[in-house]
Amino acid sequence: MQLSDHACRNQAHATLSTLRSLLLASALSVGLWSSVHAQNVVQPVTPASPAVAPAESEDAVSRFLSERGLIPSAKPVVEMAQQVRSKASDLASELVMSAMNFLGVPYKMGGTSRETGFDCSGFTRHVFENSVGLILPRRSVEQANSPDLVPVQQSELKPGDLVFFNTLRSTFSHVGIYIGDNKFIHSPRTGSSVRVEDMRVSYWQKRFDGARRAPSVNASKATTGSGER
Repeated sequence: MQLSDHACRNQAHATLSTLRSLLLASALSVGLWSSVHAQNVVQPVTPASPAVAPAESEDAVSRFLSERGLIPSAKPVVEMAQQVRSKASDLASELVMSAMNFLGVPYKMGGTSRETGFDCSGFTRHVFENSVGLILPRRSVEQANSPDLVPVQQSELKPGDLVFFNTLRSTFSHVGIYIGDNKFIHSPRTGSSVRVEDMRVSYWQKRFDGARRAPSVNASKATTGSGER
C-alpha cells in the first residue's frame, strides 16, 4: 500500500523507534530473533493473516532505512542482527548492537552524543565507552595510533573492529565500526546521519587505510573459531 508523503513523515520517528526496539531485543534474546526471522522466511505474506505482522513490520523498517540511505539494501534488520550474534563475541555483539541503535542520528562536527549529533570519531568513541567501557582517544588518527588497539588485516576483520579511511587527503581521517558481511557503520559527513555502508563500494575500497581491534572485545569466543574471516 502506498503511503502519502505526509503519512511517511508522521511515521518516521515511530519507525526508527521500532528499529531500535528490535535491535535492543536481539541483545536480550537470540531465540527471539531466531523465532521472528523464521516467521519472516516461512510465513506467507498475506494482509489477512495476523501471523505475518512481525515480518511486515520488519520489512517496513528495512524499506524505510534503505530508502533513506541508512542501510545499503532492504535486507531485514533482524537477519543482520542475527548474523552479528552468530559471528561475534558477546562484547562485540553488544558493541555493534549499540552502534546500530544510533542509525539516523545526524552528523555534527565535534558532536559526541545522540543529543548533539556525532562526527565520525565522536560516534566510535561514544559507542565503545558506553557499550564495552573502553575510552578511545577523541580524534580518528589518535584512535588509529592508540596503544590499546592492535592492527588487523582487512581479510581478518571481525564485528567490532574499527575501520579507517582517508577521506580528507589525510591518513586515518575517517573511522567507522565494522559490523560484518563487508559492512561498517559510521557518521559520514555534514548533512548526513549515522548509516551503514558497504566496504566493497569503490569509494571506500580506494580510501581504506587499515583496521584496529580492541583485543578484549573479541576475546570471549576465542576458542570457538566462530570469528568472521
